[in-house]
Amino acid sequence: MWEVTKNPPLASYYCAFIGRIAGWSEKALHVGFLLPALTVVLGTYRLAQRLTRFPLAAAAATLLTPGFLVSSTSVMCDTMMLALWIMGIILWVEGLDPIRPRLLVGAGVLIGACVLTKYFGIALIPLLLAYSIERRRRLEKWAWYLMIPVLIVAGYQFWARELYGTFLLGDAVRYVLSRQEGSVLANTMVGAVFAGGCAISGLTFLPVVCSRKWMTAGIALVGLASFSSAKGWIQLPAAAGACSPWYGLNLPLALFMVGGLSILFVAIVDWRKNKDAESFLLFLWILGVFLFATYVNWTINARSVLPLIPAAGISLMRRSETAAIRRWFWLRITLPLVVAGILSVWVTWGDAGLANAARKAATSISERTRIRPGRVVFQGHWGFQYYMQSLGSVPFDARAYEVQRGDRMVIPENNTDVVAVPPMAVIAQQQVEIEMPLHVTTMSRPLAAGFYYAPWGPLPFAFGSIPAERYFLLDVAPVGAGQGQPFVLRTAPNCGVAHRR
Repeated sequence: MWEVTKNPPLASYYCAFIGRIAGWSEKALHVGFLLPALTVVLGTYRLAQRLTRFPLAAAAATLLTPGFLVSSTSVMCDTMMLALWIMGIILWVEGLDPIRPRLLVGAGVLIGACVLTKYFGIALIPLLLAYSIERRRRLEKWAWYLMIPVLIVAGYQFWARELYGTFLLGDAVRYVLSRQEGSVLANTMVGAVFAGGCAISGLTFLPVVCSRKWMTAGIALVGLASFSSAKGWIQLPAAAGACSPWYGLNLPLALFMVGGLSILFVAIVDWRKNKDAESFLLFLWILGVFLFATYVNWTINARSVLPLIPAAGISLMRRSETAAIRRWFWLRITLPLVVAGILSVWVTWGDAGLANAARKAATSISERTRIRPGRVVFQGHWGFQYYMQSLGSVPFDARAYEVQRGDRMVIPENNTDVVAVPPMAVIAQQQVEIEMPLHVTTMSRPLAAGFYYAPWGPLPFAFGSIPAERYFLLDVAPVGAGQGQPFVLRTAPNCGVAHRR
């Protein structure tokens, strides 16, 4: 597995721990991964108590976002990394003034664990170093405690080299460098869109935290950027371009971009106004995550934007404090949270529907193929792979697959790493369709939604009439054995539609 995954293994060990004590059911794993999600919310509240007069609202602004709710209801490593990130910051901040060695040691261990969950956790070391220098005004003995995570990561690297003959962190860096794509300007736009969509509080709090002058300037800038993309002057991810005539100019793209820019704006204004270590920490936190997610990571996705959401929630509340003397202040705080919560739950419901469609399709396909002998080979990954393998189907391996008479191949339309089947090898085709009635989705090329992979589209999620999830069940045979009029599945630019040859 070390050759395939580019994340360190601590989340996998956590999965193994859950499986050991509660069994390997989906329910057990999902409940187990709700613990890190709860830690993020409570940790945000604890940290916000030191940074703003509205810690409960800051925690709610973190919880009620699509990026957090969707990620925290998965079984991926990102929320666990963020939980360790938040707890590491809390112990470091509380242990720094006055110096409390036990808290700083605990912070160092948590930072090391954060890095072993996802490599981006290493960014905590320069972040806390810069914050501490700003707060203490000079390097002191506390700096040695930041060597704890460095030693943990170094030990992991040398252990991995002993086991596998390579430094796994270096391997991940090489992978990132080999997958870089998109222009700087296009990535900036998409990064702002993902930040604003995933941390939707930045958009809903816009009337509270920004003056009319800055709102007008931001809307004008976003309008210019949208017009430039419509004219083709800025090339955004083109996966959905052939399928979406409204792709260049659309309301969600503009709104999410405004929300993302407002988050950066609020962090900058807070730092320039207060000039204290806390505002400096939040500014570097938000800016660092945005720069990594936009320009460094192998692709822009919601999971890479996730670490900035707690900092954005706290920063928005610090900015909102300036409105405390106005009438109906609590309504001004509550209403944006309610709107953000409704949108976030809706998006999470849509993402769950997308995941459940894979389960329904796998079950339906298993029932259709159960009575006939022969292998069932499937393409695609994600949850669909999990369900198909659990039902006894064989994953497709493009390097080694040889067609055997009686084989049946399943090809999902809305999935990754799908390859076309030679037309002469297909002798019959069936289709399984799962309707998507919730009018919101996180992954759809036709709607330019790419929550997990921005090259599918520059929106983290999309609203509208969602295409049904389609799965093609092909009877395949060695080349030359097919008869009749076979079908072949084609991917972009035809939006994954099967065409008759």
